[in-house]
Amino acid sequence: MSNAEPVDPKNFFISYNRADRQWAEWVAWTLEAAGYSLIIQAWDFRPGGNFVLDMHRAARETEKTIAILSHAYLNAEYTQPEWAAAFVDDPQGLQRKLIPIRVEECTPEGLLKPIVYVDLVGRSEAEAQQDILSALKDRAKPAQKTIFPGDAKPADSNPIAFPTEPNVWAVPHDRNPFFTGRDAVLQDIQETFAKSRTAALCGMRGVGKTQTAIEFAHRYRYDYGFVFWVRAETREELISGWVEIASELQLSISREPDHNVIVATVRQWLATHSDWLLILDNADDLKLVQEFLPKGNRGHILLTSTAQATGRMPQIELNRMSLEEGALFLLRRAKLVSEQVAFAETDQGDRTLAETICREMDGLPLALDQAGAYIEETPSSLDGYLELYRDEKTALLTDRGELVVDDHPCVTVTFSLAFSRVEERSLAAADLIRVCAFLAPDAIPEEIFTAGAAELGDRLSASASRRLEFDKVIKEATRFSLMAYKPQTKTFNIHRLVQEVLKAEMDEATQRVWVDRSINTLAKVFPNPQEFENWGRCDRFLNHILMALDASDAVESENKAFLLNRTGVLLKEQGLYREAEPLLVQALDLRRGLLGEEHPDVAASMNNLAGLYESQGRYGEAEPLYVQALDLRRGLLGEEHPDVAASMNNLAGLYESQGRYGEAEPLYVQALDLNRGLLGEEHPDVATSMNDLAVLYESQGRYGEAEPLYVQALDLYRRLLGEEHPYVATSMNSLAVLYKSQGRYGEAEPLYVQALDLRRGLLGEEHPDVATSMNNLAGLYGSQGRYGEAEPLYVQALDLYRGLLGEEHPDVATSMNNLAGLYGSQGRYGEAEPLYVQALDLRRGLLGEEHPAVAASMNNLAVLYCYQHRFAEAEPLLIQALEMCDRLLGANHPDTISTRQSLEYLRKVMNSDDHE
Repeated sequence: MSNAEPVDPKNFFISYNRADRQWAEWVAWTLEAAGYSLIIQAWDFRPGGNFVLDMHRAARETEKTIAILSHAYLNAEYTQPEWAAAFVDDPQGLQRKLIPIRVEECTPEGLLKPIVYVDLVGRSEAEAQQDILSALKDRAKPAQKTIFPGDAKPADSNPIAFPTEPNVWAVPHDRNPFFTGRDAVLQDIQETFAKSRTAALCGMRGVGKTQTAIEFAHRYRYDYGFVFWVRAETREELISGWVEIASELQLSISREPDHNVIVATVRQWLATHSDWLLILDNADDLKLVQEFLPKGNRGHILLTSTAQATGRMPQIELNRMSLEEGALFLLRRAKLVSEQVAFAETDQGDRTLAETICREMDGLPLALDQAGAYIEETPSSLDGYLELYRDEKTALLTDRGELVVDDHPCVTVTFSLAFSRVEERSLAAADLIRVCAFLAPDAIPEEIFTAGAAELGDRLSASASRRLEFDKVIKEATRFSLMAYKPQTKTFNIHRLVQEVLKAEMDEATQRVWVDRSINTLAKVFPNPQEFENWGRCDRFLNHILMALDASDAVESENKAFLLNRTGVLLKEQGLYREAEPLLVQALDLRRGLLGEEHPDVAASMNNLAGLYESQGRYGEAEPLYVQALDLRRGLLGEEHPDVAASMNNLAGLYESQGRYGEAEPLYVQALDLNRGLLGEEHPDVATSMNDLAVLYESQGRYGEAEPLYVQALDLYRRLLGEEHPYVATSMNSLAVLYKSQGRYGEAEPLYVQALDLRRGLLGEEHPDVATSMNNLAGLYGSQGRYGEAEPLYVQALDLYRGLLGEEHPDVATSMNNLAGLYGSQGRYGEAEPLYVQALDLRRGLLGEEHPAVAASMNNLAVLYCYQHRFAEAEPLLIQALEMCDRLLGANHPDTISTRQSLEYLRKVMNSDDHE
């Protein structure tokens, strides 16, 4: 039990947003001066304390909560929990547990809406004091004045000043009622001003810098005696702004014809006075602005700028809105919800649509503002606008709306003007941005421009080939925040809507020039994806290649075909078969059209597309392509060429997958001999030929011939490629399969486990090879009776195969068959049978009736029927399976022997005296 003394509850907890601290402290001072006790964060939450615990204590140790209502308070994320507890304790307001005090124009919504508030808007200090104390008259005041605890209580001789409007308020913009989020940015500005007299709010055009500066001025206006606003894009605007300041201050020189005198005088006034805030809007040329800034550290200067470098001036980056912020802003701007409604309180369907629109506009506030204006003025629905935007994006980006109150141009004009300024300063920088318009917007690799410089036109190639010159190009391209450069990753980012505007302003011929240049330079820098060590670099370019290809309908070139083929190969190797197919098909069609049928690149495309079809189990489509590719390579390259060996090996692999072992073996042997003769013994392709021939021998039950080839292939892969390579994992898995087939489980298990771990680490969880390793390891566990370990692996493998390969694939059938076998071993016949039946039907449909896998499925289903004493159903299946095994595998194959034994056992049981 606690020995702590009971705490006498204080009268009030003051809940407020940090923007209203002056109001909160003035209210607190007024109440304590009248004899009330209270807790307020500014005075009672001391350094070193735990904020969450302090807040909990404040709610527990006070009788009532006073909420300081303002626009900032109602839109803040963290204020609601402070008053919600009081509301829950007294939802009908009978005890007046929650007392709102409104200190600026705002409209409470939701739970706060029906509660009567004390309104201090427009009241004098004396009137405000009277209003507050009168509202509390039903309260029992303490008999004695309560002393404020701690050293944070202001002294009686220096009371907290009543928040009053600035002596000079020269902000020409009303507060935006739809302003949403950005609380962290506003807090960053305030904290920066605690350490420095200047702060630069930086970001691209349209990201909301001006609106954020307006909100800051309104929220913190009580902190200043003078608030000035100056447009700072040009020297003329700056001079005009200084003249306006002189007029607002009623300085004697305000009508001086020599503007230099006015500027000097205003600078002197700012340097010798305090308590002022100066906002310089659109101060993109910081060198120009520096000429006008006062010396000294008396007031605060907030600049909005597109500059990415601000020197010694503290910089606060304003980025695109998050999905939640942007969606809520859109809903408010479209007037689909009121300004005070929280995001979680909006309709779920509206939230989803608003988030989708925000995502399409990449969180750009200006674009969202235009969308909201369109929805309000048309009027339109969210889903209607989204459909229209996708069809008429260019037109909608130019529609600013008729009822907007600011003078900000539309998205199209905003970005067009910025691009024009880049073009005036550097044609090479403008070309850099043009190229980026046809790439993915994020993480654009610098090496596209440096390594592929020769393909980018005279202006950009001349600069990109020299580091110093290219740094200057980067500086100009990023000067107005149309692009950003990340030196840590050596990548560029460009906003999606900048891309849309630039492309919309190009005619078809100009677009084709820049798409063609993009394609050509990407073809130059994209590495060979068939070498695993290149995958990381390939992924760095992948999204940009896909984006450029998507824009290249009008382009027909060998470089485009090259990119289509190489990208398709990468996706196929990564197990992304659906994504790979259209690229490989286009590559083959384009090469045929450009090069004719008799060309090595056409043969390469045929071979690659055939490999994809084989991986998908589409053997009928793969075979003619493999055959044509082999014939074409023989005719063009001769018999003594590595590509001919590769084609032989691939066609042999297809035959092996179809159970056509007699046709596969001579091709495998020829390919191995050819690779050895052309490449020598120490080459990965030789290891691949060894491994593939060993797979064939194992499938035929020729284990003694398979094992030395497997071992040699694994040793060769390890030596040439290192331990961390997919080929090593494949070789381990193959050798483990052989050991498992021979009952050498102790040797198989570590290889299976290593192969699975290696594949997961190298290929990720979503890859067919990972599913294969799971399936094989599960099979080993099942053979050892470790059913609890086997089942989850089998289930995961089947789910993964289905997700990656679809329902119609031989590997899916194999996975079903294996899981059914596990269930059968456990006596779970009802779960096993439908899987066996599906696997048999699938194999028949995909592989035909003459395939060893079909025979295996028949055998397995028949054995299940035997377990259930369904002998009449089992016998014809075993007969068919045995005839097929004899024909396809030979009488001495392990599968043939096993099937024969099953049939003999069945007939013995059926003929026994006990069988009735």
